[in-house]
Amino acid sequence: MNLFDGSVGFGTGMLLLLCLGIAFAFEFVNGFHDTANAVATVIYTRSLRPWVAVIWSGIMNFLGVLLGGTAVAFSIVHLLPTTLLMNLGATTGILMILSLLISAMIWNLGTWYFGIPSSSSHTLIGSIFGVGLISSLFSGNGIGSGVNWTKAYEITLSLLISPLIGFTSAGLLLLVAKYTIRNKKLYEEPDKESPPPLWIRAILWLTCTGVSFAHGSNDGQKGMGLVMLILIAIVPAQYALNPSLTPAHLTKSITSVEHLERITNLYPARLGEKAESLHASLATLRSQLQTSQNLPTISGDSRIILRRDLNTVDELLAKFEKAKTPPLSALDKAEFASSRKQLKGMVDYVATWVLIAVAMALGIGTMIGWKRVVKTIGEKIGQTHMTYAQGASAELVAAIMISVAAGLGLPVSTTHVLSSGVAGTMTASGSKLQAKTVRNILLAWVLTLPVTICLSGLLFYMTTGGSLKANSLPPVNQGTTQSIQKK
Repeated sequence: MNLFDGSVGFGTGMLLLLCLGIAFAFEFVNGFHDTANAVATVIYTRSLRPWVAVIWSGIMNFLGVLLGGTAVAFSIVHLLPTTLLMNLGATTGILMILSLLISAMIWNLGTWYFGIPSSSSHTLIGSIFGVGLISSLFSGNGIGSGVNWTKAYEITLSLLISPLIGFTSAGLLLLVAKYTIRNKKLYEEPDKESPPPLWIRAILWLTCTGVSFAHGSNDGQKGMGLVMLILIAIVPAQYALNPSLTPAHLTKSITSVEHLERITNLYPARLGEKAESLHASLATLRSQLQTSQNLPTISGDSRIILRRDLNTVDELLAKFEKAKTPPLSALDKAEFASSRKQLKGMVDYVATWVLIAVAMALGIGTMIGWKRVVKTIGEKIGQTHMTYAQGASAELVAAIMISVAAGLGLPVSTTHVLSSGVAGTMTASGSKLQAKTVRNILLAWVLTLPVTICLSGLLFYMTTGGSLKANSLPPVNQGTTQSIQKK
């Protein structure tokens, strides 16, 4: 099924293309907004010429998107409850997406213009929070129901803690280097007239490569998640389920549900009062899958219902898995994990064309607009200029932290991790920080979430008003299976 098979009206299709265009523009802006994080040290220390560093960084960002996985993308998608995405309606869904995109673009461009190392991650996530909170005011399901708070807590915690870890780790790494690598050249201000020795250039080139690839893997996944969020919200019938699913996948998924039913029945105490709800949901899901012989034959409405119920089951399974007692046997634990992964694969996916388009937008954007922030990172964080060792320490810590976060599915800010790392190395060297620059960075760090939450929420409120109330969702019930069978 595709967007131009007649199932999407002309008006909705054009607005969908508009939203996708803005989303890719956001990723493009993200690229040139965050380029300085990777290239600041190699350009500032004259290890690479600017155009070489920027093009190389763009290529590594592109590869980072292609090879970095998709766990972070799913974290972005799951920030908004499935029921909200599935039932907003095309017009309201488009207004929601436009509100969060416009909010994110305004803040990103504003901070870039003033040369402030601000976080595209905070910007995007704050904008998503804003539209989710406003939707809950009109849904009739209670204030806050428009945000998946479990996922929001995980993401917010990672965004707030990661700069502190970056500051401490980079400072400690520099101190370790000073005691183990006794080469004064590393700890001196770069010579503006000549490039550093080859071995220093090689180190800084490697750290630049690492940060660029890590940025692509983490921030690129945010772009993937944003685009999939748009597709699920506006054309859920086409993108509610993974279109690559085959009859064999569906058969395996039925077997996975049966395994999960057996395991959860053996350990009812892990969920307590919610055990009965999980068992009923699994039974309903099994019946739905048994009725759906082949994905292409499943109607659009049935896909939406199936996605909603798959996510409802997975939320309960996540709570079952987190429970510590009674402990699962090794065999049951392995079977539980593989069965849950099989079911999640039906809804947690990124279309191939989305992955390639995001990689191109981020990679090309990386090659533009780097000058404004490079000077801030190189000269304006500390009262002394950044040395080779300081740049390498900050970038090495940033590359490792961002890569680990991407593997764990946690979006973190490349900007904040690297800027805090540079500040940590300045502090470890005994150099005082420039109060004005640090104040601006901290203000951007503190204000980004609340400002974007308010801005996107206000835009959504002004464009939709009380119309969301008409789209409030009925609760999931046992009639789901019957509704699918009828369709």
